[in-house]
Amino acid sequence: MQITKIILVMLVTCFLWACKANVQEQKGPRDPEFQTIATSKTIVFVHGMYLTPNSWDEWETHFQDLGFTTYSPAWPLHDLPVDEQNALHPNSELGTLTLPMLLQHYRDFIATLEEPPILIGHSMGGLVVQLLLEENSAAAGIVIHSAPPFGVISIEPKFLKASWPILNPALNPSEPSKLTFKQFQYGFVNGMDLTIQQDAYAHYCVPDSLRVGRSSLTSAAKVDTSVSRAPLLIIAGGRDNTVTASTNYANFRLYRKTPAITDYKQFPDRNHWTLKQDGWQAVADYTANWIEENTDDAAGLSPTE
Repeated sequence: MQITKIILVMLVTCFLWACKANVQEQKGPRDPEFQTIATSKTIVFVHGMYLTPNSWDEWETHFQDLGFTTYSPAWPLHDLPVDEQNALHPNSELGTLTLPMLLQHYRDFIATLEEPPILIGHSMGGLVVQLLLEENSAAAGIVIHSAPPFGVISIEPKFLKASWPILNPALNPSEPSKLTFKQFQYGFVNGMDLTIQQDAYAHYCVPDSLRVGRSSLTSAAKVDTSVSRAPLLIIAGGRDNTVTASTNYANFRLYRKTPAITDYKQFPDRNHWTLKQDGWQAVADYTANWIEENTDDAAGLSPTE
């Protein structure tokens, strides 16, 4: 009987996660008192784990062509060329990097700018954006396949498989993690041609800190959903194994009572390599349009469920 109950709970849970994965777009509530996007022509891009700022190259050019000044500062210890970072593995100093250190790194950079920027982050960089946004130092936040904040838990097999290089309890958290090609293939570039997968791994993937990766499981990654803040857009990919669409939607649902604009958009055919995957322009254009629609007087504030 106990086994039957466990199986039933697992089936119900899987059904609920599947329902979450089917949501394509949802706008959070609007209220005249909610902040809109203060006019800003500055964008700061925040890269994710196992990557460097070169993951944003096409996006920077795209938004520069739209009239924005863009920056993509590297995480600490991520500013060397990809081949040099790989040659240094295992870098003991990289093993000490933590999420609070990352947050302070970007706070310090934002403080040098002439205006509050629009923050756009991918994966763990998305979580960094979510946490910085509630400090009222940014005009808006867009998080693309954002790492789940504290309290968002997924039991989806593909999420657990993709996250195992981080979650594996046998690994020493003081030693940096380096993905194998097969791990990168499953977690980042699944469904793509082998030559593209190999090129992406060779030219973009770098070792990273397990302490940062495991931070989603700690209070350092807890978002404050009670604060009034600038608008937030959460973007998901339907083919992402690393941060699944249902995990992103659960992230969005955390903010259902937040006194701030919070919207959700899923692109069904995008994997975790979405920034450089063919068709990335559609995601960038949606982002640019959302910024324009929610900037000051252009923002529509009629309540939406």
